[in-house]
Amino acid sequence: MAGNTFGRIFTVTSFGESHGPAIGCVVDGCPPGLALSTDDIQHDLDRRKPGTSRHVTQRQESDTVEILSGVFEGQTTGTPIALLIRNEDQRSRDYGNLIDTFRPGHADYTYWQKYGIRDHRGGGRASARETAVRVAAAAIARKWLREKHGVVIRGYLSQLGPYELAFKNWDTVGQNPFFSADPDIVPKLESFIDELRKDGDSVGARITTVAEHVPVGWGAPVYEKLDAELAAAMMSINAVKAVEIGSGFASVSQRGSEHGDELTPEGFVTNHAGGILGGVSTGQDIVVTIGIKPTSSIRIPRRSIDKQGKSVMVETTGRHDPCVGIRATPIAEAMMALVLMDHALLHRAQNADVTTKTPKIAGSINRTASQEKSSAALKISPDPAEA
Repeated sequence: MAGNTFGRIFTVTSFGESHGPAIGCVVDGCPPGLALSTDDIQHDLDRRKPGTSRHVTQRQESDTVEILSGVFEGQTTGTPIALLIRNEDQRSRDYGNLIDTFRPGHADYTYWQKYGIRDHRGGGRASARETAVRVAAAAIARKWLREKHGVVIRGYLSQLGPYELAFKNWDTVGQNPFFSADPDIVPKLESFIDELRKDGDSVGARITTVAEHVPVGWGAPVYEKLDAELAAAMMSINAVKAVEIGSGFASVSQRGSEHGDELTPEGFVTNHAGGILGGVSTGQDIVVTIGIKPTSSIRIPRRSIDKQGKSVMVETTGRHDPCVGIRATPIAEAMMALVLMDHALLHRAQNADVTTKTPKIAGSINRTASQEKSSAALKISPDPAEA
């Protein structure tokens, strides 16, 4: 199976399956001299791991990361960093009835047709279990980006099913199981998910991710556009079906006089472009929103076929998230970090010596404590020091 390596300079090659003995990755291209320990990685893994609340899968995994190579005396050496996370709570028997059938909405049918063999236990390689190693690898990228450039990457749940969530405060995102920036709506979300679980059904979600303090100039104007690579990275996350940069689909109804972000000596007036113009970062906050489909594993019987092509009914049992988007915020943050890390190193390789006489303007003069997209402007959050 090809296609398991992400990036060009800062690369991540992942391995493992949902019910195998372990999952892991090899991170190559990390600059030497970065102070790194398991504690730097574990925090982000703990934000993503299953079993953290009654609203997500009850699979109990500690997601304890091991650093096998690439770090000596607490610093990266520039050699490949191998990370390992052992699987501890597989219940493969839950998937015994899926050996000869294909679950609707899953990769079962396409994997079988492409490879002629598949691991039916929990989706095997197609399982979102694999995203844990992306989060682990991205923790390294996030630390380097923060220390070298002051880049801060954060995300929040902006919609759960029919409920659109207002952005009120970054501080509340880590204080509830939904990664909601609106604490007042959390009880309503809890009731909604409880009822959904009783019904045996699922729902989708929308997640907004923001990278602050990204320097102007990262990216490329043609085939390696920063927004194109961010979109591809986000689409590589399990269950993601839509990506918006900046105002996204709202741009369709906007006029050019409204959408184009005007420049002043004090900064950009708006950020409809989401911090990227012509495939290159503007110095504004980079804003990416993803749409996640409903969980395909549900208890409601669905029509399908078996390996002989005969009609069957499939009812998925086992431990599943009624909304995979609830735990996806750290994953979206991770993919943004991996893309930005790669482009930071690419920019350093070719353009580190480039200077212009034009001053670099401030990111935005419209920095408010909101992430909501309106017809007037895509408002941007305050600097951490200003919050």
